[in-house]
Amino acid sequence: MTPLAASLVLAGCSGGVLDPRGPIATAEKTILFNSLGIMLAIVIPTILTTLGVAWWFRASNARARYLPDWEYSGRIEMVVWSIPTMTVLLLGGIAWVGSHDLDPPKPLPSTTNPIEIQAVSLDWKWLFIYPEQGVATVNQLVVPAGAPLSFELTAEGVMNCFFVPQLGSQIYTMPRMVTRLHLQADQPGSYPGLSAQFSGDGFSKMHFTVEAVSPDKFTEWVNATRGKGQALDPQSFAALAEPSEAVPPATYGSVAQDLFQAIVHPNVPPAGDQHADQPNMPPTMKMEN
Repeated sequence: MTPLAASLVLAGCSGGVLDPRGPIATAEKTILFNSLGIMLAIVIPTILTTLGVAWWFRASNARARYLPDWEYSGRIEMVVWSIPTMTVLLLGGIAWVGSHDLDPPKPLPSTTNPIEIQAVSLDWKWLFIYPEQGVATVNQLVVPAGAPLSFELTAEGVMNCFFVPQLGSQIYTMPRMVTRLHLQADQPGSYPGLSAQFSGDGFSKMHFTVEAVSPDKFTEWVNATRGKGQALDPQSFAALAEPSEAVPPATYGSVAQDLFQAIVHPNVPPAGDQHADQPNMPPTMKMEN
């Protein structure tokens, strides 16, 4: 494929998996193209051979030998079986190495300390808690470019799937379970994220944005957010957990202690608890008051 043809084919892929902006997404793109190359190395010769055989054995070709009693060729058998075997070994090798090198829980090699982020899928929005910074956001994830991101993910509701195509792997979020993911944005920019798992009426609008900024600007953003505006306490979380669609980005200047753990490990509230009328409230957080 010529560079011009390739550019035309990939013209509509800007902002997707073929436009990586992180080490995980770049490695996944390499695996994709290596696999595509191996398969094309089989498919293209097969198509050309089929056309060549059909042309050579056409009715008008008197030079074509007609062998009605032919039944076996060792060389043909070798080709027919060796090529698929090599294909399976090559594709399997790529998948094996890639699945181990890009294992989502595997930390990224870096001299920079990772940014800890706790992500919660809600109906139908995303909550991001920064436990070290003591702030939280909704449908917007601000991160420093060049720093590894260490995610803990869960769901407060139905199963969902976290996916930022330009940064790397997608991973499921499930109630009362924690999945782990490591990503990194190599350069500043705005990268769209979405839910890749159907989860109800508002699924199609369950989008968020990853804003990768310089480390200095990230520190400025944290300082400007911390201690200001609304607090993410049990009452505000219960309100946020109510089903809603197309929720605009929001920030919380403080977060109740152990909120994420309360979402993952809810307990039965005691009788007469003052917050028992809040069905979306994690029971552990109810007992804190």
